[in-house]
Amino acid sequence: MGGLFMRIVMLRHALLLPLVLVGSVAVAAPDLLGQQGPTTALLQGGALQLSTRRTAERFPDGNRIWKVELHRGSRLLASWPAASGVAGRQTADRRWSPGNAAPLPAGEYSLGRPEPWGNDLWFDLTPRFDTTRSALGIHRCYPGTGCICIPKRADIDALASWVKASGIRTLKVVN
Repeated sequence: MGGLFMRIVMLRHALLLPLVLVGSVAVAAPDLLGQQGPTTALLQGGALQLSTRRTAERFPDGNRIWKVELHRGSRLLASWPAASGVAGRQTADRRWSPGNAAPLPAGEYSLGRPEPWGNDLWFDLTPRFDTTRSALGIHRCYPGTGCICIPKRADIDALASWVKASGIRTLKVVN
């Protein structure tokens, strides 16, 4: 009986270990319909919402993974990994301390159109609430210090295509 019990316990651990490991490592999202940018069909069908949220996942260096997500209603069309703030400053004052490497404060922002920024792109973010934070944006970088930083060029290019083609002009920072 003891041998059978041990085999069951070992099998259970063998089956659960990959699930535990997946939970602690950033896993790429499956390709969503709008991941590479808009299509004519995806541009049809109603208003789009752009948001970003902090997840429990972490990049290999310990920085928190944020997701920049594009929705139409409850349907997720695209999701890009990002960073905001540095690992040790995730709980710093996000509204009143400019330059402290904290993530963007939660709330609604006006979103500017993508503009050239050196060899990259910059989307201006203007808070629609009171804060002393300034010079906020979305751009390609990693790690970031207070903006929304999208590490991969293909991801920021896809986001730029969506913003240009759809006229999205707001971003909601969820948490």
